[in-house]
Amino acid sequence: MSVTNLAARGRSNLPYYEERMDLAAAFRWTARLNMHEAVANHFSLAVNEEGTQFLINPNQRHFSRIKASDLLLIDGNDPETMNRPEAPDPTAWGLHGAIHRNCPHARCVMHVHSVHATVLASLADSRLPPIDQNSAMFFNRIVVDEHYGGLAFEEEGERCSTLLSDPKTRVMVMGNHGVLVIGDTVGDTFDRLYYFERACETYIKALWTGQKLRVLSDDVAETVAGQMDGYPVDNAGRHLQELKAILDEEGSNYRG
Repeated sequence: MSVTNLAARGRSNLPYYEERMDLAAAFRWTARLNMHEAVANHFSLAVNEEGTQFLINPNQRHFSRIKASDLLLIDGNDPETMNRPEAPDPTAWGLHGAIHRNCPHARCVMHVHSVHATVLASLADSRLPPIDQNSAMFFNRIVVDEHYGGLAFEEEGERCSTLLSDPKTRVMVMGNHGVLVIGDTVGDTFDRLYYFERACETYIKALWTGQKLRVLSDDVAETVAGQMDGYPVDNAGRHLQELKAILDEEGSNYRG
């Protein structure tokens, strides 16, 4: 029997097992791309219709070790969450709990301090201009948080969640902090996080040259963003499936 089938048979009693596997794979690949930071940063995925119940990574577990069975299932409306024996990180609860309570369209939430997105968040002007196809796909779909107030405990998390009220906004550049990306599924969100980091890298390296930037017009940038929104093939879903296939071929235990 294949590694995949063995893992699935052994863990089939876990609630939301398929969702857990997808999220665990995203953690593993984020670490491989060096977009994680120590045992900080958090990913979450809503599992009920209202979006208030969600899976999230356990406190102080390295992304490269997270398995499907490790993920915590918590409720954003439960005030006793932080009194649980296996409570999540306080900032994970503050930020992700608020977003899942207040933004039901944010089914999946990924927050990292990846290098190039954090460099962008550290600039006085943290906007991402449409200088290539990757950056153009985010045109008018980013909000910049200009009012960082410290660690994302509950009050700061509530404030941040208000910036994502428009379903069209899928990326929040967290000034002086990092980046937060939302989406419909794990694949959709991870793909967006991946391309945003790539777009930020291109922009930052273009700035290094000191040359004048070739910025697309607003009309062209919006056209590209709209085309990506309505792309006829599920590239994001396929991206995650390919990453899971690679992990499976390597014998990874992320499904466990």
